[in-house]
Amino acid sequence: MPLPQTESRHPSHPVDVVEQLAAGHGWSFEREQDDEISISVSGGWSDYHIAFTWLAGIEAMHIGCAFDVKVPERRRAEVQSLIALINEQLWIGHFGLWEQESVIIFRHAILLPGGMRASQPQCEAVIQAAIAACERYYQSVQFVLWAGRTAREALDTALFETAGEA
Repeated sequence: MPLPQTESRHPSHPVDVVEQLAAGHGWSFEREQDDEISISVSGGWSDYHIAFTWLAGIEAMHIGCAFDVKVPERRRAEVQSLIALINEQLWIGHFGLWEQESVIIFRHAILLPGGMRASQPQCEAVIQAAIAACERYYQSVQFVLWAGRTAREALDTALFETAGEA
């Protein structure tokens, strides 16, 4: 008697979708484990290192996009204040300080319960949102880290929008 066919909860691994997306865009990527992939994407201010991790226990794909800067101990409190102010502005994802590495990271998750599948447009939208957030606030981080500005001064500078032409 043949064994019954059991359907996988995730017919294609969610991280496979990200790998195909990265390859299609020509982004450099590294996949050392089935459940993780790291890709590098160039932005206007920096190269961003984006990691996707499949968390099977909660059926979610975590996305982390790290700034290419280290936060020195002496500026850590002001950076934490800046992160809190920035997070008040965001509709998708949030920033945090990854203490182990002393880097600022944008985080988000895609929930895929009950066998839902990730799509390339969905993953690309999250990558675009992460890069857009990092690009928008990169200068304010720099103002806090290297110009000694307060979190409020730095954020106000980042949110300042110009109009017209000179």
